[in-house]
Amino acid sequence: MPQAPTAPTPRSVPESSSLAVRDLTAWIGHADAPRGAAPDLAQARRFVHDWTRRHQENFPVLTALVPPRLRDDFAAVYAFCRAADDLGDEAGDPALAREMLAWWRADLERAFDPDGSPRHPVFVALRETARRHGLEAQPFHHLIDAFELDQEKSRYRTWQEVLDYCRLSADPVGRIVLSLFGHGRDHAALALSDAVCTGLQLANHWQDIRRDLEERDRIYVPLELHSIDRFEERLRATAALGHAVDSTFLAESRELVRALVEKTWPCFERGRGLLSRVSAEARPVIELFIEGGEAVLHRIEAWEYETVLHRPRVGRASKAFMVARAWVRARMARGGSSRR
Repeated sequence: MPQAPTAPTPRSVPESSSLAVRDLTAWIGHADAPRGAAPDLAQARRFVHDWTRRHQENFPVLTALVPPRLRDDFAAVYAFCRAADDLGDEAGDPALAREMLAWWRADLERAFDPDGSPRHPVFVALRETARRHGLEAQPFHHLIDAFELDQEKSRYRTWQEVLDYCRLSADPVGRIVLSLFGHGRDHAALALSDAVCTGLQLANHWQDIRRDLEERDRIYVPLELHSIDRFEERLRATAALGHAVDSTFLAESRELVRALVEKTWPCFERGRGLLSRVSAEARPVIELFIEGGEAVLHRIEAWEYETVLHRPRVGRASKAFMVARAWVRARMARGGSSRR
């Protein structure tokens, strides 16, 4: 039987790795790991809730919209997804990222093996979530596949290649969330969820054009969708200067980003059909995902598509408003159901 990848020791995680990665791998040096007893479920759940609170980036994950019965599960799933993303993006070195993703996958396999014993608290918590909801391992493996692909592929030739990346990096998240709400076998709902999650990933790509190049040397803009002369060279110079490198690049890049945004809107338009297929309990959570992605596209539009220079953000007030609006709609829907 092949030996599972050895977990990196704290000494193998360099200072150049992000705080999130060092925080995640710090558990390896805990007295309970890796050779001692694994954390119990209560310890593991405390870990994933704490991780979720400290590392959620775009929208609060554990809002009042998430039913109390699912909050442990949402925390476990989010901790897995965000941690895998950080291991791929923030390790500071592709070789180390591959090593840590292999370690992460090995513990994932232990979590889904009936005879396995996961070591990291994220997987102790995730094992119980998977057991309770009958989750399959494949969507979690697909997410790791995407983050491993990021270590090998940094440029995209066609739109279909980008969509294939989204199928690994984003669509599994929606499928897991639907499964938590009991919709994991509704194939029509899963297809609509894929549209929403692909839209979310695309919106993030177009929002982060400058950051992805500067921080990760990645360009997700497919070559087939533009004919801008020396695009990468001029994009890199523009990002370094903080202003357009020449008299035409800003206008050319704006038109490109406009086309990308217009190509992304149909994902959310189609995905809104999901809201009529899911339970009243699931609807406000899913609606918040959709509105979050739409808000990013609106911000890109408001910035006149200048994401080669800036990263448009959805402000805290806007996020709070979306959460509050979804909460009010959910309350009104429940009230209406009870009156009927």
